[in-house]
Amino acid sequence: MNVLVVGSGGREHAICWKLNQSSHVTHIFCAPGNAGIAEIATCVPIKPTDITKLAELAIAQKIDLTIVSMDEPLSLGIVDHFKEKRLRIFGPTKNASQLEWSKYFAKEFMLRHRIPTASYACFDQRDFALAYAKSQDPPIVIKADGLALGKGVTVAKSLEEAKIAIHDCFDGKHGQAGQKVLIEEFMKGQEVSIFAISDGKDAAILVPAQDYKRLLENDEGPNTGGMGAYAPVPFVNMQLLGKIKEEIIIPTITGMASEGMSYQGILYCGLMINEKGEPKVVEFNSRFGDPEAQVVLPLLDEDLFELCWAVTEGDLGKFKEGLHRLDGSALCVVIASKGYPINYEKGIPIDFSRLNEPIEVVSGKNPQTLESILKAKGIIFHAGTARDSDGRLVSNGGRVLGVTAVSDGLLDAQVLAYKLCERIDFEGKTYRKDIGDKGMV
Repeated sequence: MNVLVVGSGGREHAICWKLNQSSHVTHIFCAPGNAGIAEIATCVPIKPTDITKLAELAIAQKIDLTIVSMDEPLSLGIVDHFKEKRLRIFGPTKNASQLEWSKYFAKEFMLRHRIPTASYACFDQRDFALAYAKSQDPPIVIKADGLALGKGVTVAKSLEEAKIAIHDCFDGKHGQAGQKVLIEEFMKGQEVSIFAISDGKDAAILVPAQDYKRLLENDEGPNTGGMGAYAPVPFVNMQLLGKIKEEIIIPTITGMASEGMSYQGILYCGLMINEKGEPKVVEFNSRFGDPEAQVVLPLLDEDLFELCWAVTEGDLGKFKEGLHRLDGSALCVVIASKGYPINYEKGIPIDFSRLNEPIEVVSGKNPQTLESILKAKGIIFHAGTARDSDGRLVSNGGRVLGVTAVSDGLLDAQVLAYKLCERIDFEGKTYRKDIGDKGMV
């Protein structure tokens, strides 16, 4: 089978990496891809939003399955267009993916189907939004309604911060995404990312992960696309997973079907688990998260191609009994460019030569043995990388690399991931130093 993956980040590299392990897959194409993906796939310089050219590519290269893992092409109707051309594609339709590209739609949908979430109000006029924010006790959450590259959410700890976030939306900082503004109650608890794969009738759940969205340690600094993740999450046990499936995932899938929008593909549920162990929806996404994909997929003990193919057939079949996962833990640290997420340079050379240096016994706050570290496995997923005119590997984005480690335990995975980060030479590199700490409290 020939497979086309649409996208260019670390998530897409993880998807291509997993597909490359399938006995069914003959050749992988990626549009547009990146320097890391190019090592295992044919990268084609077509923008993910150029739906017409992507369909032409699928026809020309006899693509058997296309996998869409970016929000924008889904919101533009790539799945609908491919189906019109009788091309097999994995992902929700434009209407179904409203769960991600319109937070207002998602909130109203959850109200209709009694899916637990934070209380909210929505505004399309600045003055009304400011007046409502003034009436609320901080902290409150300000959200741009549409797609904003993971940067349209502000947890305002004061009225002044709330005003700035509201003005940013209506002044066009997030483009069309900020034409409507949601103001939500602030929910306390632990955030967790739950990924379900749905055939429109049922769902199978992948290993839970926890994402780190803020730029700096201790969850400080601006929101980003994600600075790291780990899986599994220790406080999400089978009982809680059952509750999440019963109260959130299945009502979402059946609710979408009842409204004529059969949901097929990945349903990402960003949840808040309060101190009573009750889950509430923070947000829905209609594809894998990034960087969560870089820890969830390495722990998936199933053929990703078979999973996606089953969804396009409308029947998860054997996967309804549950997905097999590998034992152990995975942890990903995102290395970003200096200045991310505001202003950053591209074209900075990246040197991997020190990755082959021997790993010393680690000492300090987390003593480890050399043997336990060597049992771990490191994977470097490329996010924003390219080759320059001389063929050198260089940065090509704000988030540059996802350094992932897989081991028997979370602590071992954390130690190896950070050892690898230290050995990657990249001027101005920045990364959080506390990824995974929440999972070891």
